[in-house]
Amino acid sequence: MGIFTSDKLDTLEELLEHELKDLYDAEHRITEPLPKMAEKATNPSLKKAFQNHLRQTEKHIERLNSVCEHRGIEPQREKCDAIVGLIKEGSEVLSAEGDNDVLDAALIAAAQRVEHYEIAGYGTARTFAQQLSDDYSAELLEQTLDEEKSTDQQLTKIAVGSVNPASAREQ
Repeated sequence: MGIFTSDKLDTLEELLEHELKDLYDAEHRITEPLPKMAEKATNPSLKKAFQNHLRQTEKHIERLNSVCEHRGIEPQREKCDAIVGLIKEGSEVLSAEGDNDVLDAALIAAAQRVEHYEIAGYGTARTFAQQLSDDYSAELLEQTLDEEKSTDQQLTKIAVGSVNPASAREQ
């Protein structure tokens, strides 16, 4: 179910619950391609970044469980169509052949699309929790938001520092 739905949303609490379930599904779905992305990556820093992000994603799921428990919500997965699409798009890179540096650049591009979605989702959920004076949930969501931003910055550093220059060299 997307953000614009035929379901009725009357309160900010209901909207936050929807956001949490969307993020919960997204994080679970992300755990599936990350090991494949790490395996496909040839740049050692990129490979390590994907492996680290898998462990981080597992912590994100634990935090979402804590937020749901705190708010009295059953942690459930509500299909995140955006992540489904982003993963589908990114999976094309996993089956692609070609120059390893160019493929690494494509992996980074796919991963950053996912990171940007997560940054938007966690920022929104954190802001809703703040508005509802739920400091506990806001803090946990902020921790994950900070980690998502850090991962995005790390991917940019890898891209700019090594992968993109290597992929741009004359063939």
